[in-house]
Amino acid sequence: MCGICGEITFNNDMANTARVDRMAQAMAARGPDAMGVTMRGRVAFGHRRLKIIDLSDLGAQPMTDAKLGLTLVFNGCIYNYQDLRAELIGLGHDFASTSDTEVILKAFAQWGTDCFSRFHGMFAVAIHEHGSGRLHLARDRFGIKPLYYAEKGQRLAFASSLPALLAGGDVDTSIDPVALEHYMSWHAVVPAPRTILNGVRKLPAATIRTIETDGSARDITWWEPDFTKSTEDLARSEEEWNEMVLEGLRTAVRRRMVADVPVGVLLSGGVDSSLIVGLLAEEGQKDLATFSIGFEEANGEKGDEFQYSDLIAAHYGTNHHQIFIPSSELRQNLPGAIRAMSEPMVSYDNIGFYLLSREVSKHIKVVQSGQGADEVFAGYHWYPKMQGSSTPAADYAAAFFDRTRAGMAEAVNPAYLTSRDESLAFVEAHFARPGADDPVDKALRLDTNVMLVDDPVKRVDNHSMAWGLEARVPFLDHELVELAGRIPARHKLAHGGKGVLKDAARKVIPSAVIDRPKGYFPVPALKYIQGDYLNMVRDTLTSSKARERGLFNPAYLDKLFAAPTEHITPLRGSELWQVALLEMWLQAQEV
Repeated sequence: MCGICGEITFNNDMANTARVDRMAQAMAARGPDAMGVTMRGRVAFGHRRLKIIDLSDLGAQPMTDAKLGLTLVFNGCIYNYQDLRAELIGLGHDFASTSDTEVILKAFAQWGTDCFSRFHGMFAVAIHEHGSGRLHLARDRFGIKPLYYAEKGQRLAFASSLPALLAGGDVDTSIDPVALEHYMSWHAVVPAPRTILNGVRKLPAATIRTIETDGSARDITWWEPDFTKSTEDLARSEEEWNEMVLEGLRTAVRRRMVADVPVGVLLSGGVDSSLIVGLLAEEGQKDLATFSIGFEEANGEKGDEFQYSDLIAAHYGTNHHQIFIPSSELRQNLPGAIRAMSEPMVSYDNIGFYLLSREVSKHIKVVQSGQGADEVFAGYHWYPKMQGSSTPAADYAAAFFDRTRAGMAEAVNPAYLTSRDESLAFVEAHFARPGADDPVDKALRLDTNVMLVDDPVKRVDNHSMAWGLEARVPFLDHELVELAGRIPARHKLAHGGKGVLKDAARKVIPSAVIDRPKGYFPVPALKYIQGDYLNMVRDTLTSSKARERGLFNPAYLDKLFAAPTEHITPLRGSELWQVALLEMWLQAQEV
């Protein structure tokens, strides 16, 4: 787990190592253990290292193999690197290190871009071919590891975080109106390749971009989930699916124990993280470190779920850490959490993950987390509404989107309004693709490919890496996701959602955490904005910078200021927090 960056030029100019150095310095938190910058003519790479596998300097990056004519920077973890290493040794390759980084280098030399389909893991990679001058950028199947880029003139820069690109300089920071609509409508989900800034784009998940010396590029989507169901799948019993899911999850959790340092668990007390703890206990893990966080209640809404996390911790005898954050500390740490975001994200989980990661990083470097289960196994409230729908895109938007088209017109300055409903158009186009006939499957495919990448997964990466903590997500093991895609929707929708997963979990963990009402990461102070929080967001949205930017209509803001607790979105978010968060993020990034 690390931070990567670099620059390539498309003329006779040398790469700017000072720019790459600034980008690498800006990602110090992602890799506090070491830093390296290297240049080869028109290509320069930078790297920040968090030592997880091969703790020696032999695993340092950027990594060059002069014999193979390749230089690489890599962020992530390849869980099956030991098997691949043995295979590559059998094919005649020599290794100087025991790192997964060197396995990627040799695998690319052996199989070219086909190597990525052999990897089990999470990764963002840049590989420079010395002979041809080509640069390859690649991202894992679910975009668990981020990769941003900025093109201007005859140069392209890339980095693991958007703020690092800004630190490098020479980036167009004007607002992208289409991205703004996605942010305001789709609960801050901005699908790749867009970001809120016109000058910064992100490589889509499961994509390889090959860039030639003249700047021309081609993208290949190297993996996508398949929701095709065989006759055998349709006839398979619920019990068979339960066993297959449980075995698939056992494998996914086992894979993510690969490390040369201890691995813990972020334990919310929900079925997903509790099941991870239970499966690790089955594997014989002793004194497993688990971590939970809670906040003060507000407006009568409870701010923690300790009763459930404590139950699991006691049941398995984990080395449990219960972290309670008073309101004063929450308010004090909001600016840091916002600065850590590569893109503005509105979910209250952000501050929770930021502070949880801060505390966890004091004890451990690697954790497993339960993100992805709801998107893969149909745990959200909008999936049942999709069942049998004749207008699936409209029904999805009605359940998920924060604002209608009329709501957008009320909120946003006319100068930033798009000519059509871009978010609905995106959903309609995605739903129209072949390969998912059931409306529920259409929604699951969209959420797994797009929403998950640009909300929950990004949230976990940004805030765990803000403290040099690596978070691994077993529910996004691609073989488990492929298995889930074959399961008929009725099995996933059972028992109020995630039925097949809940039934599988009953074979492992106490039923008290399975049959409970679905929980969310509760941070009520940011949902019911009052007192100091109201003063904070009002000051932000009426500041000279906000007025000069002019993103939002003053009358709309006044309405929110007058009654902030009355304007809650369909996803139980605060409209006021959403608009304030965007302006706070722009100011934090000095845009």
